[in-house]
Amino acid sequence: MSGVNLNRVVVTGVPRPPIEQVDELAGFGVATVHEALGRVGYLGPELRPIQQGARIAGSVVTALCWPGDNLMIHAAVEQCAPGDILVVTTVSPNSDGLFGELLATSLASRGVRGLVIGTGVRDTAELREMGFPVWSRHVSAQGSVKATAGAVNIPVVVGGQTVYPGSVILADDDGVMTLPARDLPRAIEASEAREAKEQATREALAGGQLGLDRYNLRPLLKELGVQYVTADEYRELAK
Repeated sequence: MSGVNLNRVVVTGVPRPPIEQVDELAGFGVATVHEALGRVGYLGPELRPIQQGARIAGSVVTALCWPGDNLMIHAAVEQCAPGDILVVTTVSPNSDGLFGELLATSLASRGVRGLVIGTGVRDTAELREMGFPVWSRHVSAQGSVKATAGAVNIPVVVGGQTVYPGSVILADDDGVMTLPARDLPRAIEASEAREAKEQATREALAGGQLGLDRYNLRPLLKELGVQYVTADEYRELAK
């Protein structure tokens, strides 16, 4: 197709990953999956939940907006389906509240599981009350207009990571991560193995074993030149 501006499109018919695999991934925390996959896909510490205790996984629908303008969020709602998570960002940094209770009501009616937004969100009390999970960079009462074209379901950058439509988002109290749909089986298998390993470590630590010994860290301390001295020896050395 000639003459199409790829920054002003609404892409339809994006393939979605198997929902049963997405739901299985939601059984693991972001920290577990992030570590299990080799510390990839984390969207950074600035995206914080407006609620506590929510963990969701879903297929990605993206919206690229202009600062202070939520027109393309409205366009993205039409492309959302049950099991999706809407990911929103802007073409340049912005903190305005582009999303609130009314848009959440519209998304919830379509079975959308939550929102990840690189700008601002408002109506946070109402969003918590209705149980619609949101992870945002800002909370702001500043509203928006609906005037400028953007795009829906194109790759967007959030927290230094490229998020692709049809990929997977996992979000909980610790933050947000993304992974390709093709990596779902590997992520689930690796996370199961990591949880089993952590459970064994948890039991050992609860039984009194020290992390120094569990992780064999004493040789490392010695290699790094760390020495054990008594309190009296330290006072003498510090004189």
